[in-house]
Amino acid sequence: MTRTIEPIAHIRTDFPDKFGIPRQSGLIDALKAQIIFEPKYRDASALRGLEGYSHIWLIWEFSESVMVEWSPTVKPPRLGGNKRMGVFATRSPFRPNPLGLSCVKLESIHLRGPEGPVLTVAGADLMDGTPIFDIKPYLPHADCHPEAVGGFSDAVKDYRLTVNFPEVLLNQLPADKREAICRVLEQDPRPGYRHGDSERRYGVSFAGFDVRFTVDGDVLTVREVVPLEQ
Repeated sequence: MTRTIEPIAHIRTDFPDKFGIPRQSGLIDALKAQIIFEPKYRDASALRGLEGYSHIWLIWEFSESVMVEWSPTVKPPRLGGNKRMGVFATRSPFRPNPLGLSCVKLESIHLRGPEGPVLTVAGADLMDGTPIFDIKPYLPHADCHPEAVGGFSDAVKDYRLTVNFPEVLLNQLPADKREAICRVLEQDPRPGYRHGDSERRYGVSFAGFDVRFTVDGDVLTVREVVPLEQ
């Protein structure tokens, strides 16, 4: 029997575009987001007991990466964007079924308001408006495996850039967004295959601003902060 699934919610984040979004969830707690339920699912009783959990799983759709045909191999950006790995050995958005899985910190639950129950979470790696299909509690006794091995990703998990963000530019951003954007830039949002061009300027759309930067070696320097057109 064929089943169809529908979004139960969507997420509200500071990323209007894919570029710059952390490649994994939970890396940047300074990134806050809100989960807004669809009218059909705005029932506070569906959240009864969720307040007892510190983290939740989000099952969502790579809505900007839906493919007509799938490829058995992909190019992970952390491997330079040139080396192919099996799609099921990666978290690439280009999958047979474009489903994402993210573990985020549950900051708060607002049961009353014009949008019904709203969840505020930290550490999400989703674009603004991404549809969410399900929410499940994170169970430490079952979901945490300290002995787990991370495959080829272990070799690059600690990769970071040094961020040079001039104070005069940083102060153009809202105070509560500054730590988050610095952490985003530290993760190196560039495509893997673009590395090596120190003159090229990139821009991350974040919280209503276009943050433009260059990278020379392991140092990222912010060059401009430009308000996005509304």
